[in-house]
Amino acid sequence: MRNGEFLIDIDTQGLGVDFNLIEKAILAALMHQGFKHSGEISVLCVEDAEMMGYNLEHRGKEGTTDVLSFPQYSAEEIANTCDEFICLGDIIINIDSMRRQAEEYEHSQARELAFLIVHSALHLLGYDHDTEDAEERMFALQEEILGEMGLGR
Repeated sequence: MRNGEFLIDIDTQGLGVDFNLIEKAILAALMHQGFKHSGEISVLCVEDAEMMGYNLEHRGKEGTTDVLSFPQYSAEEIANTCDEFICLGDIIINIDSMRRQAEEYEHSQARELAFLIVHSALHLLGYDHDTEDAEERMFALQEEILGEMGLGR
């Protein structure tokens, strides 16, 4: 990053989440993708009940989900900006889902948390998985970044 200044505002709500791992995963995704700006990302950790409300409000879907990402810009807008400081967006992560998925996939909670954070950071950088090709590319990037973090499969 150009100035080395990146603000990551994390609210764990006392849910026993590794603050440093969240920060590390976001920075790993940004560096891997060559993000050159100073900027900001906000992360909110919630439980199932709170996530159900956000999921209904923002996606119109009943039930819970593991993570929601709210990008402020498209990949093209990020690439074409001259701004030194960019607020990339917000992440809401469901800690209950993270814990269930770690158990289901038989890996550590650290890996699952990093996976969800990297996934969301990539969304904030303009990646999506709305087609099969886009999904393959995004998931391959996630695995590369997690491997660089020592959290590969």
